[in-house]
Amino acid sequence: MRHRAKVAVIVAACVVVVGTGAAFAAPVIYRSFIAAPPAKVPSLGVDDSTLDTGSGETLDPAALSGTWVPSDGSEAGYRVDEVLNGTPVTVTGRTEKVSGTVRTEGLQLTAARLEVDVASIATDNGSRDSYFRDNALRTNEHPTATFELTEPVSASSAPKAGAAVEQKLAGRLTIAGVTRDVTFSAQASTDGTTARVVGRIPITFADFGVQAPDLGFVKVEPSGYVEFDLKLVRE
Repeated sequence: MRHRAKVAVIVAACVVVVGTGAAFAAPVIYRSFIAAPPAKVPSLGVDDSTLDTGSGETLDPAALSGTWVPSDGSEAGYRVDEVLNGTPVTVTGRTEKVSGTVRTEGLQLTAARLEVDVASIATDNGSRDSYFRDNALRTNEHPTATFELTEPVSASSAPKAGAAVEQKLAGRLTIAGVTRDVTFSAQASTDGTTARVVGRIPITFADFGVQAPDLGFVKVEPSGYVEFDLKLVRE
């Protein structure tokens, strides 16, 4: 009986050790093998294949004037870091439901207003998305987020076709019914017919009345990014 008791104790100890190890290893396994990798940070490369770079000729500023709208392939969303049982995980959510207008006069960006259907933003986890919609952003009350440019921006010289340029933008960002002034950098390129604009806006959730979840086993960092990748065509 003593021998059997000893064996039972050893087996029980092994189960506890294995179980404890699994509890600590599970988040690492989730991050490395189960969770979808986070989307890339929006950025323009010098060889952006979505634009016709032609011979790289300098564009006529007058030909750039007009009203531009998001087309198929545009997307927006968020990037946050969370800690799952001590393991850091980066989460990105995206939606292609982006609308609005961007107006230019020659080399000047004169106005922009963009709207995102936040209720359609999705990650790789339905439970997380439900919390995001129902608790964090209360999309039944505030179904969209908006950005409106508040200061015109001018380029110093005419761009070459397909070349990426970077500008600092200022505007008003509205999330969950709360509006805050924001400034951020954005990159843009155009071939004169289509254009692409990408960027990320750093935010602190509390500034918009959004409580970052802290559920013990998972804790979301208090700040993150709104990210966008716009493919624009003339209206």
